[in-house]
Amino acid sequence: MFGLGDLNLTYLVSITVVSLYVSTVAVLLSAAIGLPVALTVGFRDFRGKSIVTSIISTGMGFPSVVVGLVVLLMLSRSGPLGELELLFTPEAMIISQTILALPVLVSVSLSAVQSVPQDLRDAAFATGGTSVDVALLVVREARYGIVTALLAAYGRAISEVGSVLIVGGNIVFSDSTSFTRTLTTAITVEARKGNIETGIALGAILLALVLTVNALGARFRDRNSAGGNR
Repeated sequence: MFGLGDLNLTYLVSITVVSLYVSTVAVLLSAAIGLPVALTVGFRDFRGKSIVTSIISTGMGFPSVVVGLVVLLMLSRSGPLGELELLFTPEAMIISQTILALPVLVSVSLSAVQSVPQDLRDAAFATGGTSVDVALLVVREARYGIVTALLAAYGRAISEVGSVLIVGGNIVFSDSTSFTRTLTTAITVEARKGNIETGIALGAILLALVLTVNALGARFRDRNSAGGNR
């Protein structure tokens, strides 16, 4: 058992880097997929729109272990994507975190897009704006809400443990350099081994990251509210 004084710095840095890398890439992929979906659903009226919106909202509550199990089955050797050999790699973790972050990002972004007054859109069309012009205008007006969506998705991704443990395998090399171990899975391992001091140190880092993300989200929400009151 080792305490805070002899905490392996290489181990600490490597799992932090893996956590940040996997979560950041997952959120960027979620944004690339989710923002067009949010804009499409927010702009267009179509049959079943309320059902689609409900499905998106329901997705925010997906159990992470179920997502991890589905990704595991998809990436296993007998699965449809087994030939890619992605199981127990950071890429597998990115896939699972993308699936978990996507509904959060789409739902919050959709709320931000729908909060833009219809009168503003109508005025843009009336002055000769194209659909692209109006879309850019809506994005500009909803920018704080969209940034909040990104931060909320990032918070969901970086604090995830169940799915990344299943598809990542929690692998550490012999020199204590992480391959697929993240802050959350490392806390689980250290707690089981009785290394409470190490678990607390890792928890403090994770908590600092989550609090930073939440503080940024709160700041953007406040700016959004202030902008709406002007």
